[in-house]
Amino acid sequence: MSWLPDDFVHPRYTPVPDTALHLRPIREADTALDYPAVMGSRERLWRTFGPAWGWPRETMTYEEDRVELLRHEREAAAHLSFNYALFDAEETAILGCVYIDPPERVGADGEISWWVVDELVGGEAEEALDALLPRWIATDWPFRNPRFLGRDITWQDWLALPHTS
Repeated sequence: MSWLPDDFVHPRYTPVPDTALHLRPIREADTALDYPAVMGSRERLWRTFGPAWGWPRETMTYEEDRVELLRHEREAAAHLSFNYALFDAEETAILGCVYIDPPERVGADGEISWWVVDELVGGEAEEALDALLPRWIATDWPFRNPRFLGRDITWQDWLALPHTS
């Protein structure tokens, strides 16, 4: 049984209200923008995602990032999981990412997490993204019980939950 309805069409473009930013599914072709965004915020991202995902490693190469983005692109096409990049209006910079995944742990039907680059932490763009995502998930996604990792549950508490099967 799929984690999403067979007829579900995932959003292709989502503006972030009150900003010039938008979300769209990340692609392999975005590597030149993604790699500096990730590696420029790597230490903070590792503190958040490292214990759970082992990402992003200090030694991650451009080629490894490209392969990872290709995997994300293929998974989105197959509706296995989704990675949305946060772009500026002209798509000249990736400023963060949103992950929408099937549940790894019991108690949810989707698991959502996100980050912004260091320069946006604590600013209006991050606040706008933080405000948008729960609404977007509620209105544009078919989840009845989404879990917002690092938001409504700590990463440590999430890691302590039993796996889904």
